[in-house]
Amino acid sequence: MRVKPALTLPLLLCLGSMHSAGQTADTATGIFSGAFKSLQTYAEGNILSPPIISLGGNSRIKVEFDEMAEDSRYLRYRLIHCNADWSPSALVETEFTNGFNLADVTDWALSESTLAHYVHYSLTIPDDQMVPTVSGNYLLQIFDQDNPDEVLLQTRFMVSENIADISSSVTSRTDIDYNQRHQQLYVIADLENAGVDDPFNDLTLIISQNGRADNTATLRKPLRIGAKKAFYEHQPELIFPAGNEYRRIEMVTVHFPGRGIDHYEYAEPYYHAILSPDTPRPNTRYEYDQDQSGRFVIHEFNADESSVQADYVVTHFALEMPEMTDKEIWLDGDFVQRRFDPDSRMVYSNSRGAYVKTLLLKQGLYNYQYLVTDRLDSRKSATAPIEGDHYETVNEYLILLYHRPYGARADRLIGATSIFSGK
Repeated sequence: MRVKPALTLPLLLCLGSMHSAGQTADTATGIFSGAFKSLQTYAEGNILSPPIISLGGNSRIKVEFDEMAEDSRYLRYRLIHCNADWSPSALVETEFTNGFNLADVTDWALSESTLAHYVHYSLTIPDDQMVPTVSGNYLLQIFDQDNPDEVLLQTRFMVSENIADISSSVTSRTDIDYNQRHQQLYVIADLENAGVDDPFNDLTLIISQNGRADNTATLRKPLRIGAKKAFYEHQPELIFPAGNEYRRIEMVTVHFPGRGIDHYEYAEPYYHAILSPDTPRPNTRYEYDQDQSGRFVIHEFNADESSVQADYVVTHFALEMPEMTDKEIWLDGDFVQRRFDPDSRMVYSNSRGAYVKTLLLKQGLYNYQYLVTDRLDSRKSATAPIEGDHYETVNEYLILLYHRPYGARADRLIGATSIFSGK
């Protein structure tokens, strides 16, 4: 039997996203309605994998999310094909899908025996409704069938042709320091079977670190070409701040506090997780921890099916430190969609002497870290002020190679791989 919650939808919205809906020019993963939460996108069968599938293969993209509601509604989705930089491509819908670019979200289930009532939705691509027919970047947008112009949430995924083999290595002996604060990549793309006629002008290499969108590296040209291979080496874009291992929360039961949680409190109708206060660690000694590169996994300790039996908990973050008056502090991780927005922005509390944030999170295992930006410019973030940069950090690098010959109207994704530093 489910317990009827007293927390109303308006209050839930205050704990969720505060964007205006329908941001069609914004192609980053995001939630634009506070009623929606716990958005996850991954290659089906491996929740810790990047959201990439092979063109024409058997792999599928899995998308899952919740709506804080008593019952389901008719949701639909569409695809937007994007270039390497995630700007919408010039392809028309019939050029990148197998038919009409509109499909229904038909897989849903109501929450079971939870204080928070929600509907869990999921979909897979490709399916019998929607099949991407070309490689590249895709943005999936979800909306109510009665209001297709209002995007409720959207997420990115990629389709690769896998015709260019990519090999890579990571070293802490970089061109700017030696076993200190940075990591440097070396990338070789084998173009033997890729049909690339002009590697210096037709290729784009994109590298991201731990799924972050704020420090992506873009290389328009390889350093050199030889033996039908493109070599990317000793280029400034290949050097990344090393960062630190992600912090962790284990919120799998409200009966005893897991890792990162000081204690639980109950205030009708929800449990509240009071996290152990964080402190900056730029000058602390590096400590290895096997994290999930910023991802989260939904899990309730006693549940048979956590997707509908895990509850939502009001979660209180606190970062104890003096205020940085010319900076902004942000939470980073998949649970805030890697965005700099009201959901991820920490607010300074003078009475606490700490940056604080309260979010409604589903029970599970979470990775997070703190990023710092200039108050007037959030385009460039840094791990150094709060987390520190340690060359030993195990980072996950996703490497994507795009091909766009002269006269083409979109970027094809011809190769993709991921590599971990320190392994």
